[in-house]
Amino acid sequence: MIYFKTDEEIELQRESSLLVGKTLAEVAKHLKPGVQTAFLDQIAETFIKDHQAIPGFKGYGGFPGTLCISVNEQVVHGIPGKQTLKDGDIVSIDCGVLKNGFYGDSAYTFAIGNVSEAVLHLMRLTKEALYKGIEQAIDGNRIGDIGFAVQSHVEPFGYGVVRELVGHGVGRKLHEKPEVPNYGKRGNGIKLRVGMVIAIEPMINLGGRGVTQEADGWTIRTNDRLPSAHFEHTLAIKQGKADILSSFEEIESVLNNMNG
Repeated sequence: MIYFKTDEEIELQRESSLLVGKTLAEVAKHLKPGVQTAFLDQIAETFIKDHQAIPGFKGYGGFPGTLCISVNEQVVHGIPGKQTLKDGDIVSIDCGVLKNGFYGDSAYTFAIGNVSEAVLHLMRLTKEALYKGIEQAIDGNRIGDIGFAVQSHVEPFGYGVVRELVGHGVGRKLHEKPEVPNYGKRGNGIKLRVGMVIAIEPMINLGGRGVTQEADGWTIRTNDRLPSAHFEHTLAIKQGKADILSSFEEIESVLNNMNG
């Protein structure tokens, strides 16, 4: 069952989604070698609650954190804890917020200190692939068009596209139908319609596409232990052009100020 949103509901969802971007921007201010992931998680939880919203991930299926913090070969669903970020790490931070009865969901991969050019290239291509997918997320297209756009942007570079984890519908529940894979065939899958709200989230590995679940029951890592990058936006399907509800603007403003 796919839940279609009214224009009013999409505006409520935009508010939740923009708060996710603001939360990630707040967390970004504290990203540096030596910081513990649990500390970042606490910042996010406080910030979300201060904005009259509820952390969307905390307690979801028993997940203990407000953020999923996944470092280097960790793809997604990393649990915040005593792990300390180091120079040269990359870290995917995924955040969900529940406000006004609707979820927002977005993720961004950050470079900590001096990251190798090969890994920075992976990050750039993964982020570009997200926007290639979004270009296809319009009324009348199909789910396969999104996955094809993502896959065909990164695979020529030898990168692995994770198959086991996918994007998804977002609304009154964090995960709704339809599933949105990052691979696919053009013209295949469910037809996209105005009123659908989905999260597109490429998870792209520097090496092979194989992944394993860690013993903690949550963290997903690459089989070859090479780094993985992850970017995610929540968007509403429209005619002609998708309406991106989440935002990277605040995040990138913080990063530019830190690097400037």
